[in-house]
Amino acid sequence: MMTMTVDARKKPYAVALVIQVIFASTLVVSKAAFDQGLSTLVYIFYRQAAASLLLLPLAMALERRNAPAMSRRLLLKMFLYALVGNTLSMSLFATSLKYTSAAVASAMGNSVPVITFFLALLLRMEVIKLKSSSGMAKAAGITLCLAGVLVIALYSGPSLNPLSRHRVFASHGKKLAGSAHAVSKGLWITWTFLMLLACVAWSLWIVFQGLLLKEYPNKLLATLIQCLFGTMQSCLVAVALERNHPSRWKLRLDLSLLAVAYSGIVGTGVCFYLQTWCVDMKGPVFLAMWNPLNLLLTVLCSSLLGEITHLGSILGGILLVGGLYSVLWAKSKEETQITATSDHKEQSREGMQDQGKDRERINGPKQAKLPGSMDHQV
Repeated sequence: MMTMTVDARKKPYAVALVIQVIFASTLVVSKAAFDQGLSTLVYIFYRQAAASLLLLPLAMALERRNAPAMSRRLLLKMFLYALVGNTLSMSLFATSLKYTSAAVASAMGNSVPVITFFLALLLRMEVIKLKSSSGMAKAAGITLCLAGVLVIALYSGPSLNPLSRHRVFASHGKKLAGSAHAVSKGLWITWTFLMLLACVAWSLWIVFQGLLLKEYPNKLLATLIQCLFGTMQSCLVAVALERNHPSRWKLRLDLSLLAVAYSGIVGTGVCFYLQTWCVDMKGPVFLAMWNPLNLLLTVLCSSLLGEITHLGSILGGILLVGGLYSVLWAKSKEETQITATSDHKEQSREGMQDQGKDRERINGPKQAKLPGSMDHQV
């Protein structure tokens, strides 16, 4: 029984790690597909559609008889949540990734823990007590995350030799370098700001999932409905902005098809469900604080694929991991204290009940007091 309890406690940590692996791999594959000419808006639509096609039969098979009732008000909420997380955040992030770099995307993604933490504070879903050791650890973790993002954004440092000499994406390496030089400094700042805005929208979506699951606890159906709404919304956006380029809707048997299939089925369908489950189990800030691992995994994957990594990314990644484990330690300590307090109260309550039973056995049952006695008058 104890082993099963320990394994259950470890599940959210394993799920959070899997989510970051999916994030990193999706980022690397998508960036490579964008560099080969894949439209970001069409990509978001196909990604949402693939996720919906994956989740729809699962929901029909598993939740058809157990689906709770849903009001129009709840459907409207899910539509708005999908607009923020599935459509706005994904579209802004993908387009910004195309016009900046994977390093900027990884760094800006690590602002999500800070944004989510403040949003959760405003909504009273999280608390911080600076006088306690756990509160100080949370504050230190947020500070380390901010420092890591600043190091990556402002300091590139010398380039490091990749782990693999063979560049997997060498066929479009020249195109990538040329497009990077073509972007002016003003446009670079603009797209970086829009990427930060995408992170704000994503943080809002994470917080919204915590509120949504209190009202509608079915994780699979909540994920499916938001994906369906996101598919419709992203389709309208892509049709409106890509109507003069019908060739961009065609998927060939190359990296673009792999990016759409992988990001849609795994990066959206599977990952969204895992995120919803993790938020329900441990809260929104717990999930967001794992985001720094995305940077390390992205740098590692890029290096294995023969891409050049800079020292600033490594140093910033170390700071981000320090912030990650600082907050995780604080959350773990708070949970331990809450568990210990509840166990102590339960033991005290049982002890008082046992003492009461012993007194009754020794003194006998209490006599009913007659009206007019001293105790009754008092």
